[in-house]
Amino acid sequence: MTANENHPKCDGKCAEDFDVSITMAFQPVVDVTLRRIYGYEALVRGVNGESAFSVLAGITENNRYGFDQACRVKAIAMASELGLDRRLNINFMPNAVYHPEACLRLTLNTAAQYGFPLNLITFEFTEDEQIIDRNHLRGIIETYRRHGFQTALDDFGAGFAGLSLLADFQPDTIKIDRCLVDGIDSSKPRQAIVAGLLKTAEMLQLSVVAEGVERKEEFALLRGMGIRLFQGFLFARPAIGRLIADDEIPW
Repeated sequence: MTANENHPKCDGKCAEDFDVSITMAFQPVVDVTLRRIYGYEALVRGVNGESAFSVLAGITENNRYGFDQACRVKAIAMASELGLDRRLNINFMPNAVYHPEACLRLTLNTAAQYGFPLNLITFEFTEDEQIIDRNHLRGIIETYRRHGFQTALDDFGAGFAGLSLLADFQPDTIKIDRCLVDGIDSSKPRQAIVAGLLKTAEMLQLSVVAEGVERKEEFALLRGMGIRLFQGFLFARPAIGRLIADDEIPW
């Protein structure tokens, strides 16, 4: 099956068409308790180093599906070729998934082709993307879990829907957005909000990642609050086409 087969909104541009124009940068998610890289988030880039913003600027409603499929294939293929043996986080667009099972076929086939374990893949969706149909998103999450994937709610706290989404269904992980991390060491309101999020995550048995951590003071405060998984420039910037090693992290 090609990536655009039977898709009701496809302008003919499928995963194979995007394959030659995109690549992936990998940014580590670190476990500071174990002093080990926990996983890597695959972040889309242009083949000439173009930013994610530049690449996404060319995505429309009619080519969104092919782009989403291409990013999944590229992330799994590159991670496999680089020998990734940790968790692989892949961003996906819920509104590009017209049918959960059908849209997973290419993902499943790619993972099988490269021998990449399904239980090491986490699909991230962001609360910033307008969720038109919450029942549809629930179906996506349930389908992914049946196949052994995990899910994560990215950019948590950056939009208006985060807590409401958690009330309706729970991913495996929430990733606290940079907007709450920035300056948290000197911001009592941010500290109070994050403390509440951590309590909520504990009650719901969700993992928590603090992302966008850039300063030692932010890290120290968040670590003192009990967070052990971090992502951000303080530890490593995204690296195009390679995996940063454990001994490259400034523990």
